[in-house]
Amino acid sequence: METNIWSIFVVYMSLISIKLSESNKIKISGPGLQPQNIVMPARYFLVNFTYLNEDSYTPHLGKNLAVEINGRSTKSNFCRVWVNTLDRKDGTFIVRYKVYETCTNLSISIYYKNKHIENSPFMFDGPIQPDQCNCPDEDLNLWLKKYGCSSSYENIINDLKPFNKLDMTVEIQKIVQKYHKPESTSFCHYVIKNNKIYRDCYGKHIGFNMFADNILLSLARKVFLPDMELVINLGDWPLVHKGNEPLPVFSWCGSNETIDIVMPTYDLTESALENMGRITLDTLSVQGNVELKWKNRKPIAFWRGRDSRAERLKLIDIARAYPELFNVSLTNFFFYRDKEAQYGPKQPHISFFKFFDYKYQINVDGTVAAYRFPYLLAGGGMVLKQDSPYYEHFYRDLRKWEHYVPVARDLSDLVKRIKWAREHDYEAHVIADNGRKFALENLLPQHIICYYAKLFSEWSKRLENKVTIRDGMTHVPQPKFECNCPLKNKNIHEEL
Repeated sequence: METNIWSIFVVYMSLISIKLSESNKIKISGPGLQPQNIVMPARYFLVNFTYLNEDSYTPHLGKNLAVEINGRSTKSNFCRVWVNTLDRKDGTFIVRYKVYETCTNLSISIYYKNKHIENSPFMFDGPIQPDQCNCPDEDLNLWLKKYGCSSSYENIINDLKPFNKLDMTVEIQKIVQKYHKPESTSFCHYVIKNNKIYRDCYGKHIGFNMFADNILLSLARKVFLPDMELVINLGDWPLVHKGNEPLPVFSWCGSNETIDIVMPTYDLTESALENMGRITLDTLSVQGNVELKWKNRKPIAFWRGRDSRAERLKLIDIARAYPELFNVSLTNFFFYRDKEAQYGPKQPHISFFKFFDYKYQINVDGTVAAYRFPYLLAGGGMVLKQDSPYYEHFYRDLRKWEHYVPVARDLSDLVKRIKWAREHDYEAHVIADNGRKFALENLLPQHIICYYAKLFSEWSKRLENKVTIRDGMTHVPQPKFECNCPLKNKNIHEEL
């Protein structure tokens, strides 16, 4: 009898030990745990079961995790909050939440097996503002620290190096004279004055000004931007070629032959600003919707896309010669319609999440850099990246054979690279994991917003002229939204 009691006691204590061990190895981190300081369309944080990885993960883990976020609003007892949990299937969960009104007494409760984990519940008095609130902080430098932004970005320093002590009144005239070609080039001259946005656009196709509008408006709601003016190129191709006068033009994409000041692409910008409200891709959703573990994915290179470059046609030729290594197809013909019979038939689009049923992802340039690259990294595929003269704002931080596998510009070594990956599965998996980690640490919404804020902050320091609103400029208003902003001006004091 004593033996049985002792056995039961030992088992009971071991179970407690396991639970305590698990609890101590659950880490919670991310900008969503600072909702009073970090305002985003969708806030997010990570719940990381550090004792697990992709191989030891089992689906029951997600069933035992629960998140509740509650608060009060100024209008009722309950604040409207939408919560979304994404399972990365490696022991890490991304929790996103969106507040639709000003919240107070916000609580974030995280349960594992019906018990609070780590420091849960997290409590915030507030007010916690939705992203639509126009309640800017007054001190940009302080805001950058509160928002968790890096103090310095090497890429920004390099891009701005050619520009110093500029008179934008003169520079704007030169830019308009050189690049105002309505049929082929479109750009907008923006003025930020007293934290309000104004613009004057040039060219026939200016619809993409909405992306520039949206990031400037988003930043201006969060922090008082310095008075400044800048020119944003709305097209894909960078404009200012090396060897010409270094005119200051901001572009979504850079190249080895140009010196444009590179911003995050309009696609990645929209991903950050429309998070949880976007029907297409964002870097968080990709991480939470990949279904298969690496070992269960097909050891085949996958690609879908339109015919925007000759190398994409060559990719079809290569794939047809090695059908056991590839699953690639064109989804649309525009640039090479005369070759549809040869390279078709075109195939229907499939969910981007299904790309990652395959281990290897091919990244081939489109008209410029292929803007899907951040999402390929985020999905944890081993990316085979074509050598390219074009680059996005983060490319210089990537390393070959660590974050991706390089492929020659003409794709001549593509087959060899895929065969290497099949023969070195462990190394290929490590590269895929490194790419996914890079996306997690550099390409999420907080990172994109920070990059823009730091870029514009540094840019404003290089202007000498008095910033004025030119005649005929269009005011870009903030969207109307009812919000009670807290008093943030710490210089206000009572006279004694």
